Amino acid sequence: MNTLLISDLHLDPARPEITALFERFLLAEARQAEALYILGDLFDVWVGDDNDDPLPARVAVLLAQLSMTGVAVYFMVGNRDFLLGEAYAKRAGIHLLEDGCVHTIGGVPTVLLHGDVLCTDDAAYQSFRAEVRAPAWQAKFLAQPLVVRRTYAQQARVMSQAHTRDSSESLMDVNAEAVDATLRQSAVRRMIHGHTHRPAVHDLVLDSQPAQRIVMGDWYEQGSVLQVAAQGDFTLRTLSP
Repeated sequence: MNTLLISDLHLDPARPEITALFERFLLAEARQAEALYILGDLFDVWVGDDNDDPLPARVAVLLAQLSMTGVAVYFMVGNRDFLLGEAYAKRAGIHLLEDGCVHTIGGVPTVLLHGDVLCTDDAAYQSFRAEVRAPAWQAKFLAQPLVVRRTYAQQARVMSQAHTRDSSESLMDVNAEAVDATLRQSAVRRMIHGHTHRPAVHDLVLDSQPAQRIVMGDWYEQGSVLQVAAQGDFTLRTLSP
């Protein structure tokens, strides 16, 4: 059976066509898979597991239904939904993964990441990331009323969009040395991630041996799916709304 991997859906009520595309994917193709991996930024904004908006509730139902069919569903937080935690995971029937974990995909040990930790040239973002990933910051933020958290999240999204717009393409991409270091630390020769929204398959040479980095695309205009067969063959393709 196939393993499916996706990332960077950025689900948002303002883009119902992408939510509909994701729903069709979960109700059809995903049900034929052995496992589904979601490598971060499933949602464009996440203000806590107590979020009472209709969209997260609907997605939780769909994921739980998929899980109940026997498909293993794994989720790794991204830079937009890094506050998603155990409470929502339980409702959705998904297994939370640590960024940088190693799973065997199609018979090949593979390090899985959202991808933002590899963008080490962007010092401003890495500083922000370290701040908001700290347990003390998260506990303080989640203790605030939902309305306050939503306001902060909207402001942060505007700032993030401005930072992306004003930064060079190279600054927003991964750092080659960070990629090599992560592969060495993980003791594997294949990496799969998202975040950069630049779908591609990169064949590398690491310590005189072949290695590979597979990057999945986003779901802003269409879907991006990495399909890996049990014997190891893979296809990176798009889904149209």
